[in-house]
Amino acid sequence: MPACPHSTGTGLRSIKRLIALALALLANHVIVADAAAATFRVAPASVELEGTFARAQLLATALETDGSTNDRSADLTRQAVYASSNPQVVTVSDAGALLATGNGPAVVSVTAGGEAIEVPVAVSGVEERPSIGFVSHVLPVLSKAGCNAGACHASQYGKGGFKLSVFSFAPDEDYLAILRDRQGRRVNRLDPDRSLLLLKPTLAVPHGGNRRLTADSVDYKILRAWLSAETPAGPKPEEPRVRSIQVLPGRRVGQPGFTQQLQVLATYSDGKTRDVTHWARFDSLDESVVAVANDGLFTAVGRGQSSVMVRFEGQAQVATVIVPYADSVALAGWTENNFVDTLAAARFRELGIEPSPPADDATFLRRAFLDAIGTLPSVEEAAAFIDSPDPDKRTKLVDRLLGLSADASQNVYNNQYSAWWSLKWSDLLRSSSSTIGEQGMWALHNWINESLRENKPFDRFVRELITATGSVYRSGPANYYRIANNPQDLAENTAQLFLGVRLQCAKCHHHPFEKYSQDHYYGFAAFFARVGTKGSQEFGLFGGEQVVLVRSSGEVGHPKTGQAMKPTPLEAEPIEAAGDRRRPLAEWMTSPDNPFFARNVVNRYVAYLLGRGLVEPIDDMRATNPASNAELLDRLAADFTASGFNLKHLLRTIMTSRLYQLESQPTADNAADRRFYSHYQVKRLAAEPLLDAIDYATGVRTKFRNLPPGTRAIELPDGEYPDYFLKTFGKPRRVSVCECERSSEANLSQALHTLNGESVAGKIADPNGRVAKLMAAGKSFDESVHELYLATWSRRATPEELAALKTFLDQSPDPKTFYEDLLWTLINSKPFLFVR
Repeated sequence: MPACPHSTGTGLRSIKRLIALALALLANHVIVADAAAATFRVAPASVELEGTFARAQLLATALETDGSTNDRSADLTRQAVYASSNPQVVTVSDAGALLATGNGPAVVSVTAGGEAIEVPVAVSGVEERPSIGFVSHVLPVLSKAGCNAGACHASQYGKGGFKLSVFSFAPDEDYLAILRDRQGRRVNRLDPDRSLLLLKPTLAVPHGGNRRLTADSVDYKILRAWLSAETPAGPKPEEPRVRSIQVLPGRRVGQPGFTQQLQVLATYSDGKTRDVTHWARFDSLDESVVAVANDGLFTAVGRGQSSVMVRFEGQAQVATVIVPYADSVALAGWTENNFVDTLAAARFRELGIEPSPPADDATFLRRAFLDAIGTLPSVEEAAAFIDSPDPDKRTKLVDRLLGLSADASQNVYNNQYSAWWSLKWSDLLRSSSSTIGEQGMWALHNWINESLRENKPFDRFVRELITATGSVYRSGPANYYRIANNPQDLAENTAQLFLGVRLQCAKCHHHPFEKYSQDHYYGFAAFFARVGTKGSQEFGLFGGEQVVLVRSSGEVGHPKTGQAMKPTPLEAEPIEAAGDRRRPLAEWMTSPDNPFFARNVVNRYVAYLLGRGLVEPIDDMRATNPASNAELLDRLAADFTASGFNLKHLLRTIMTSRLYQLESQPTADNAADRRFYSHYQVKRLAAEPLLDAIDYATGVRTKFRNLPPGTRAIELPDGEYPDYFLKTFGKPRRVSVCECERSSEANLSQALHTLNGESVAGKIADPNGRVAKLMAAGKSFDESVHELYLATWSRRATPEELAALKTFLDQSPDPKTFYEDLLWTLINSKPFLFVR
């Protein structure tokens, strides 16, 4: 039974006295509603309130016809009528909020629909002069009032000369700021009612933050009781700390306008669970779908899926809210190729979204080639695929592209596959000659490329990277420790890249939307405290060669306490590691039991293939940023883990699903959907595959400095190339591990470059290009047009297009000009510039 954090005074404490109280309560308890015939339920069924000012929230929920409740069961909390059998022991508000007022038993009656359910309440520990804890009482009051938010007194310099720590991450400093700062002018020990700590938030004196408390509120009385103590208590080591919170209900489905009162339970370090609904902070993650009040009552105001974020004392959770777009959908013609489709269909049905039909063969072919190997299909490949009558040709194509075909002779795309995905991971790992030198860059790039070519299990890939040592010229992954060369940067990069956790905020203060504190940040950084490099002279090596090594000493200190931090995985206990601390870190990170690793990788690849991640941004996998389809994310992660962290298996699972093969054109029924993949998310071609596509379409290759002729843009190992086209179209310089460094937003420079730039116009008119060869070969009009279409859009021209183009040919000064203009038009079209 939930209780509340309150006084540690001399109330009823012994087990014998609590048992006696419970027996006395039960002896006086009368059930009004027959449980078998009840039409609603009250939770909790009984309540223990411990301490002065103890509070708890009741939830009244309508029962289904079978006597159960589910995520669609109506909330009756605000419709019910409440009454206390003894207001001198416990009072109850119209919203079902209980407040302890005296010791003893009582019964709260909850009436709804003509029925009444009685809830036994046992109150203990209420005192005339209660002992108020600074951490367990005062700081939660300040947090609820918003005093220690970043926009108020927790801003960089505070407000009005009064500075608090963000979300009370530094209780000792907050205590001194309230009691001692400015000669203690914020408190009046002789007359607590004249304390600025009470006068300001009630607007008894002017306050820039407006009214935050009322003089008759429980939180005001808590602060006053604390100030009235002979010596207001400060932070004490024995005060229990919050370890986790739970939000009830965690998921609700309903029609626009439905409401739900939330309840928040906190588990403390003393093992007790207490109701903290009254102190929790509630925020909507999408106010177009759900609005939430300060007391935890949310209202569905629109359609779609969103969440209410709940925070309390450094912990955070969400409650999911779903408002279907339609009451039911037919899912006409839907087939399930694998579990991806099963779970996607379940979400479509729940949300009332009808998906688009499957894309045609030509669209799928071009999409699969560009997604899997970053390369356009050849004219011959496109024609053969479109003409093939094989009903299983899409799955066979995916297997060929990924090198998984049973016929090894068909596995001809492995070099393109490794080049394309090496580009992705080189971007993320920030492989650049400007940072690690040309030899180091080549070493790292070659290691990435070879790892992907041989389909190295991704857990092994990460372990080799995290535990790398040796010469940066001979050991490619060792360069990871030159790109980031201090424990803090390594901790941030490693967490974001491989766990999807952004630790940066916790470097200076508690993360505002997550459970991570400075202890988590510096405990994680401690794994890298003993990694260092030595120069070439110390090892008799040549030039600028460096060696990455692990020293026998070195620690990371906490910036506030100066304490040497023990290496600690996120949400785990410290690790006593002899020798190289990174080894147990790598084992923990890549363990099948790690809740972060597989989910992070899966989410990235879903975004790469489907245009957006199940979680967005894709490297921000915090609890308060829930997945659009949590069941699908969990199942993909489990399947990826079971496959031995096989990236090609993951790609195949997604690409062979019907979900991946849907048409990109939205329908009237799913046009509003941007999150649930009811139609394929159109993606702009990235700089490198776009340049390669132009090269193939025109038949003229770009020559890159210091690289052999024929090198494709997706094969470029470095982030630094003096190529205007790549720069204009957003090739990242590899200065950040964030996916956001590569921008997919179109701009005027890009449009001008494809419309008038030499990269396109010069190649189209090149005497050795595709158009010139078409003219020299003497192909017919139909053959020539079909080839240009197949080389750009991966399909033949339709009869209508052929007829229209024949008219334009007749109007052109000569065939060469016509075909050059046609190719220019095809390249500057959306079907060419985007993956559809």
